[in-house]
Amino acid sequence: MKKVAIFASGTGSNFEKIADDKRLKEKMVIELLVCDKKNAAVIKKAQARGIPTYVFSTKDFSTKQDYEKEIFEKVKNFDYIFLAGYMRIISPYFLENYKKTILNLHPSLLPKYKGKDAIKQAFNAKENKIGISIHYVNEELDGGRVIAQRSLKVTSNDTLKTVTEKIHKLEHELYPNVILKLLEEEL
Repeated sequence: MKKVAIFASGTGSNFEKIADDKRLKEKMVIELLVCDKKNAAVIKKAQARGIPTYVFSTKDFSTKQDYEKEIFEKVKNFDYIFLAGYMRIISPYFLENYKKTILNLHPSLLPKYKGKDAIKQAFNAKENKIGISIHYVNEELDGGRVIAQRSLKVTSNDTLKTVTEKIHKLEHELYPNVILKLLEEEL
C-alpha cells in the first residue's frame, strides 16, 4: 500500500475524487492533506474522511524554505505527492530533497497557458480546444513531463463558466485514472 500526500488550496473537488475512488483505496492510503489556506473547504472534506491535515499560513514563516522544510519533514517518507489545486510553486529546495514522484493537474493543454487562470487565459484567447494536463513536477512552472492530456471543444454557446465546469469534469475523470496507472505501472 503506497503512502501519499495531497496538497490542495481550495474547494477540494479533485481531492474528493481521489479520496473516494475505490480503485485507489486498494492501492494507496492518503496519509496527509497539506493546505496553505486556513479556511479552505478541502480541510473539512479531509477531516470528514478521517484524513490528517497539515494547515499552514505562509505568514507564519520567515521564508518559503522554512515552511517547505516543515512540510518536507511530514512527507519525506511518503511514496507520492499529488497536487490538486495547490496554488503554490514547489521550490527547487523541496524538489532536491523529495526525490520521489510529485504529480500536478493543470487546467490547460501544456505547454500553453502555464500558471494561474489558465482556463480564463485559454477562453479569452478564443481557443476552440481547451483541456487539462497531468504532469510531473519539476523546477519549471508547469514544465515537467506531461503524462496525460484530455481536451474538449469550445462551442459558440460556451461561457467561461460552462467551460470551467467542463474542465473540472475532465479533471475529475482523468486524474484518478492517471494516479491508478502510476500506482500500477510506475509511469
